[in-house]
Amino acid sequence: MNTQPSPATKALRRVAVTTLAATLLAGTATPGPAAATAGVTAPAAAAGQDRPELREAMQAFVDAGFTGVQLRVHDERGEWTGSAGVRALGQAAKPPTDGRFWTGSVVKPFTATLVLQLVAEGRIALDAPVAGYLPELGLDRRITVRMLLQHTSGLFNYTGDFDPDGTWVPGISANGDAWLPERFRSYRPEELVRVALSKPLRFEPGSDQQYTNTTYTLALLLIEKVTGRSYAEELRRRILRPLGLKGTSVPGDRTRLPGPHARGYYRYRDAAGQEQVVDISRQNLSLLAGAGDLISTTQDLHTFISALNGGKLLPAPLLAEMRTPHPKMGYGLGLFVEDLGPGCGTVYQHEGSPPHGYGALMYSSPDGRTTVTGSVTWVDEATRGPAASFQQLVDNLVKDVFCDG
Repeated sequence: MNTQPSPATKALRRVAVTTLAATLLAGTATPGPAAATAGVTAPAAAAGQDRPELREAMQAFVDAGFTGVQLRVHDERGEWTGSAGVRALGQAAKPPTDGRFWTGSVVKPFTATLVLQLVAEGRIALDAPVAGYLPELGLDRRITVRMLLQHTSGLFNYTGDFDPDGTWVPGISANGDAWLPERFRSYRPEELVRVALSKPLRFEPGSDQQYTNTTYTLALLLIEKVTGRSYAEELRRRILRPLGLKGTSVPGDRTRLPGPHARGYYRYRDAAGQEQVVDISRQNLSLLAGAGDLISTTQDLHTFISALNGGKLLPAPLLAEMRTPHPKMGYGLGLFVEDLGPGCGTVYQHEGSPPHGYGALMYSSPDGRTTVTGSVTWVDEATRGPAASFQQLVDNLVKDVFCDG
C-alpha cells in the first residue's frame, strides 16, 4: 500500500495469507466440476475432505497470533473451504467461511481490468499520456496509462513514500496510532491525488518501479472521465454483475461490513499509558479509492481471478500484457507474477490489507483452474503485530496447493 512494498507491508500481505491457512483447520471439501467429470466416487470425494497440509497451514497462522482465518481452495481435488480461530475476541465462534472482509489492495487487479477493457474498446490507449485524459491535474506528460498500472510512473505515494536515500516522507495518515482517530474520515479521489502531486517525482517516469496507491486512484479517475460514470457503477456493469459477484462492493463512505464477518482490532496505549484494544471492523476506505477500497468474499475472489486468468474478462493480447512482469518487482499491470520454483510453476496473485486489522489474498494458476483465496484478521498495532510471520506462512500455504507432492 505504500511505494514498493516495505518489509512491513509485505509482511502484512503475507499475514493475511497465513491466517487463511489456519482457517483450513476446520475446513470441509466438496468435489468440484473437474473431480466430478473425472468420475470421483463418493468415498474418494469424502477422503478428499481430510487435507492435513491445509489444516496445518491454517493452524500455523493461529499459532503465530492471528485471531481468525477463512480460506477457500479450488484445485484438481475440488473445492475446499474452512475457517480457524475466532470471529471476535471473547467469543468461541469461528470466522464464517464466506464472510465479508476488507480486501485492501486486492482491488488493484479489478481496477486494472476495467482500464484494460476500455483499452480493448479503443477508448483508452495504453501508452498514451494520462494528462491527455485528465488535463486538469497537471500531470507530467511522460506518465502513460501503462505506467499507472505498472507502478512505474514515479509519482509519490499519498499514504507516504521513501526518498531515494531511504528517508521516509509522510503522507496522509494511513497506519499506526495517528490513523486511529482519522479512520472514519472521508476523502475524495482528487484530494488524494493532489497530495501526491504536491511532492517531487520519486524517479523519472518509466525508469524504475515502486509500489504506490496514487496511480490506482488516478486509474479510477481515468475510468470515470472516459466513461462518464462512477467507478463503482463501471465495476458493477463490467465485472460484478456479469460474474454474479453478489458479495463484492465498493463501500464509498460506508464504514460497516455487511453480513457475517470477522472482526479486526487495533492495540495502542492511551495518554495514561494504559493498553487499549479497539474494534476496527468499521473504517472508511475512501482513503484508498481505486487502490484498496473493496469489500468481498473468498468465493467472489475465486470467481474473479479464475475468470480473469481463464480469458473471460480480457482479450488474450491484453491479458498477456497484464501478466508480463516488470523485472524489479515482478509486477505486471495489476498482478504480481510469482515463480514458485521447480514442481510448482507460476502463479498470478495479489494480496492486500486496509490500514489495519484485515488481510486478504488471491492466487491463481495461469489457467485459472487452481486458486487460493482467503482473509485473515488480527489484533494489529503500530508495529503490525504478528504480521512479521505472514510471508513465510503464506509461502507454505501456497506451495501446499500449487506444488507437486
